[in-house]
Amino acid sequence: MKKISPSLTLLALAINAFAIGSTEFISVGLMPMIVNTFNISLSQAGLTVSLYALGVTVGAPLLTILTGTWNRKTLMVSIMGLFILGNLLSAFAPTFLLLLVGRVLASLANGIFMSISTVIAADVVRPEKRASAIALMFTGLTVATVIGVPLGTFIGQHSNWHMSFVFIVVIGLIGLIATSILVPKGLPIPGKINLSGLARIFTNKSILMSLFITSFGYGGTFAAYTYLTPILEGTFRFSASTVVIILVAYGVMVAIGNSLGGHLANKNILPALQKMFAALALSLLFLFISASLASQALGLIATLLLGLFAFMNVPGLQLYVVQLAEKFTPKDITLVSAFNIAAFNVGITLGSFVGGQISKGSSVVFTPLGGIIIILLAMFLIRLAQKDQASKL
Repeated sequence: MKKISPSLTLLALAINAFAIGSTEFISVGLMPMIVNTFNISLSQAGLTVSLYALGVTVGAPLLTILTGTWNRKTLMVSIMGLFILGNLLSAFAPTFLLLLVGRVLASLANGIFMSISTVIAADVVRPEKRASAIALMFTGLTVATVIGVPLGTFIGQHSNWHMSFVFIVVIGLIGLIATSILVPKGLPIPGKINLSGLARIFTNKSILMSLFITSFGYGGTFAAYTYLTPILEGTFRFSASTVVIILVAYGVMVAIGNSLGGHLANKNILPALQKMFAALALSLLFLFISASLASQALGLIATLLLGLFAFMNVPGLQLYVVQLAEKFTPKDITLVSAFNIAAFNVGITLGSFVGGQISKGSSVVFTPLGGIIIILLAMFLIRLAQKDQASKL
């Protein structure tokens, strides 16, 4: 049988990531329509986002434990089947409760997909290309931010919100077909995962520290990013139509940064991450200064710079934890990857909460400063990790 090219396998993973990335934040754009359909409050409609994040956080490690002995290709096909089922239920949900059930089902697929696909991406390429492979897989999420979410929202606005979820189901079906054809059958299977794996992970200082680095380093961005639209409209006085264009440009910069981050992290991950976090902190500082001056020109530059550095760290963070698992807990690589996906979502929650408290207590202008503090915590932990590595040499 002809061997499947790693590039084609990565393409299949990226298509699935595009589908999953499109559904994660789609309800944000559809929220006013969901409120009107079910006659609920905005805060209740917000459960479509918060319960989704919770489902990813819990589902990633839990389902990874339960599926440790599954063939990887069979598992990926099953994941996309669950994803399609969840979005179908959301698309035709007659009640708000069933809509939430559909969102939770889709989120469970999201969590385990991100943990499993990261390991697959690293397995199908040469060791020196692993970070780039992970970055390529994550590009699907980036493209979803640039195209999938705005297009899904556009469809909802010009037909109804049900069709937005149908649109995502179609993408999921394409991903399912791509997985069936382009993901190889003979990928390594981690085997049965037992509770001793949890003990090995959470008693290992290096792995535990890496999870905190992920939460702080990734989450710091969301203190400001969550409130980027109010900053652009309220502080910089951009029109709503201009903000849409700026956010698309922001997404393009995210794609560029994600690709660069993969290349930079292929070697010497910790020093590379330290530089990425420093650049991200400086971009947030520039955004704060620009907002304080209320300068549109500076605000535009600051937003694009934030996009460049915001998620540049993702491939490196994911590869770093996989490498630590290979070194310290080789039986638990997939589970460690799953916990790191959970850590990303904990970071989103943390950053958004900090930004929300700052905006509530003072102004959205100061949210970037909250993000800087969180990122500095990640940089401090990286410094500790580097010292720990040096002491063992």
